[in-house]
Parts: sequence; structure tokens; C-alpha cells
Amino acid sequence: MKPASDRKSKRVGFLHLGSLQRRLLLAALVFVTVALVVAGVAIGLILSRFVRAQLDSRLDSQLVAIAASLERGPVDTLRLGRNLDGPPFDRDRSGWYWQVRQGSHVLRSGSLEGRDLTLPDPLPRSRDPERPRPADGTGPWGDALILRILVLPQEGGSPPAILVASAPARALHGPLREAGLALAAILGVLGFCLLAGTVAQVRLGLRPLERLRRDLAEVRAGRRLRVPGKQPAEIRPLVSEVNALLDQNAANLERARTHVANLAHGLKTPLATLTLALADRDPDGTLSNLVSGMDRRVRHHLRRARAAALGGATRARTELAGPVADLRTTFDRLYAGKGLAIDLAVPAGLAVACDAQDIDEMLGNLIDNACQWGTGRVRVSARSDGAAVVVTVEDDGPGLDAVAAARALRPGGRLDERVPGHGFGLSITTELAELYGGALDLGRSDLGGLSARLTLPA
Repeated sequence: MKPASDRKSKRVGFLHLGSLQRRLLLAALVFVTVALVVAGVAIGLILSRFVRAQLDSRLDSQLVAIAASLERGPVDTLRLGRNLDGPPFDRDRSGWYWQVRQGSHVLRSGSLEGRDLTLPDPLPRSRDPERPRPADGTGPWGDALILRILVLPQEGGSPPAILVASAPARALHGPLREAGLALAAILGVLGFCLLAGTVAQVRLGLRPLERLRRDLAEVRAGRRLRVPGKQPAEIRPLVSEVNALLDQNAANLERARTHVANLAHGLKTPLATLTLALADRDPDGTLSNLVSGMDRRVRHHLRRARAAALGGATRARTELAGPVADLRTTFDRLYAGKGLAIDLAVPAGLAVACDAQDIDEMLGNLIDNACQWGTGRVRVSARSDGAAVVVTVEDDGPGLDAVAAARALRPGGRLDERVPGHGFGLSITTELAELYGGALDLGRSDLGGLSARLTLPA
């Protein structure tokens, strides 16, 4: 059976609501995304203003050239002193147009093919009348245009001359679209690099916590007595508190064991003396049975108190091969008359996170029970099962059904009064196993008898 802390640690992953890694990465993702969006919008606006300024400058240059080339013709009409249909104003229907209107007299670029540009009505206002005014319009063929309009003042009673130069809107949006795609790609790569760096930073920053978790697991498994003090400055105070708590628990455990030992000595000695004193004064055995029952209950509850003093998990580790071999030697002698064969299949080096005395108690009860009921063969095997070790004790006796197995695990649950014993062995084994986070299960063995499956933390 896997310890509860191991099961919980597996659930606390990236998608868990309580994950520090998830919180930090989500916060970084939000901040990086917001920063990139703001940067993209700001850079886009700057690019738009830059491209628009370049476009306006080109149109303004065309207007200045037109204004400088205007001359008075016959009947006081305007005319151009030179041809201004240079590139890109020489391409028909290209959106690059210019036009001069004075009253009903109109001069236009060849790209207009004789058509007129429609001006906004009223004309946009300008703080500086001598500078061109920006406007948006639509060309003769329905294409969107960017306009620059320059109004020349009246001269000699003639109406003002309105000079217009236009560029297609795609001349602005096309470069912006291309620059925007390149900018988006660059910002995407930058965002990926920032997030990758954030992931590396978060994992590097949280690595001491994972190392601390492993150190605590080693303390819990008995491979360390204390958490190493060499830690980052931020975690060092926590490690100091944990080590202080471990030291305090160890001291409390030692005191509890001492008190239990003193209590055991103080109770068992008078009971043993009383048993000897009643040997010749209790013909029918009534008082001896009462004293024996008291002794059984005292031993049972003292075992529970000693196990409870461990506080559930323990920091001791015990290899199974040695204790199991010693128990086989003991029970070979006790049950020599039955001719039992006790087979062992316990790998060397296989250890459990349990106190050695409790291992002797639990396995001794199980092997004793198997030897009592077995007729010729008892088998003890052990194997690793993830974070747990499973010890199986089997016999070739009559076995138990489900109801009888459940009754046998209760304190005092003796199934046959003819067999020596007090009925506390299996229940004590169950209680000890549960205190360590393990379990005891009874079932049917392939040998024909009972199979006791004891699960303990590795």
C-alpha cells in the first residue's frame, strides 16, 4: 500500500489548483501576453504613423512641385509649366493622382483618364493654411484614397486654386500588413522564449522544494534522521523548524516507550507472582483463568500503547530476511513434533519502514497461526509492490471462509477453543499494520489453507 503522502504528492501536479508552479506559470503567461499585446499595439501605431508620414511627405512634395509649376495662361487661367506625371503618377487608375481646380477650370494627372477627384465637402480645416490638409476620399473607380489638399489663396479676384494629391490606401495598409506579420512573428518568438525562460526559472526556483520533499520522504522512510541543513536561504528557516520538530518527536517517542516499558514491568510482575501464588490454591482454576485473562488483556493493550507511541509512521527500517529466518528457527523447534516444512522466499535486502520489534510481533503471530493450523507445509514469501512490501504467510490447513476470516481479525476472535491461544494475535497484527499505514488481508492459499497477506510501507 502506498503511503498517503505519496498518493497526495502525485495529485498535486501542474493542473492542480494548489500548484505553485501552475500559479507562477499562469501569472507569467498573463503578464507576458499583456506585455506583448501592448508592445505590438504600440509598435503598430508607431509604424502606422511612420508610414503615413512618409506617404504624406511624398504627396506634399508633389503638391509643392505642382504649386511651383503653376502659371497664368490666357484669360487668366492656370496651367503647368512642365509635365508632373512622373512615377508613380503616370500609372492609369493606380490611385496615385493629382488635380488642380480653380473654379470650373481643372488640371489633372493622366492617371485619372480625364475623370475628376471628388473632394470632401466641406474641406478639412487646418491651423496653418499654407500647409497641406489630410483627408480620406474615394477615387473615380471606387478605390479608397489618402488625400492631401493644399488651397492657394485668391489672386486678382480669381477664385482660390485647390491642389489635391492622392495615394491609394493600400500604399499605407500593404506595408503595415507586411510589417505587422513580421512583427507578430518576432513577438511570437520573443513570447515563446520568455515563456520558456519563465518555465526554466520557475522549475529552477521550485527545485529546492522538490529536494526538500525527497529529503522528508527519506526521513520518513528511515534513511535519514534529519533534513540536511544545506538549503537555500529562503527554505533554511523551514528546515530548521522541521528538524526541531523531528528532534522533539524523537524525544517524546523515547519517553513514551520508557513509560510503556515501566508500565509493562509494573503490571506483568505482580500478575506473574499472583499466578504462581494461585498454583496450589485454585483447584478448579477459576481464579487462574481470571488472572490469565487479565494478563492477556494487559499484554494486548500494552502492545497497542507501544505501537501507538510510534505515531503511525516511523523512521526505522528493518530488513525482512533476518527476522524471518530467526522466526523459522524458533517455530521449527516449537512445532518439531508436527514435522512442518517452513519455506522462505524473502529476497535479501528487502526492507520495510517498521520497527524491528513490531516486525517480530506481526510475523511471529502470522507464522505461529500458520504452524498451528498447517498440516505439513508453511510458506513465507515477500515482494516489493511499488512503495509497499507485501509479506504473505500461507499454510496447507483447513483455511477460513469470508465470515470466519472477518471474525478472526477481531480481538479475542478464537475460532476453535481446542487450539492453544488467546485470539489476539491476528487483531494485534492488524492494528500494528494499520498504525504503519498498512493492512492485513486473509484469503485462500493455493496450498489449500489460509493466506495472510500483510502490506507494509517500504
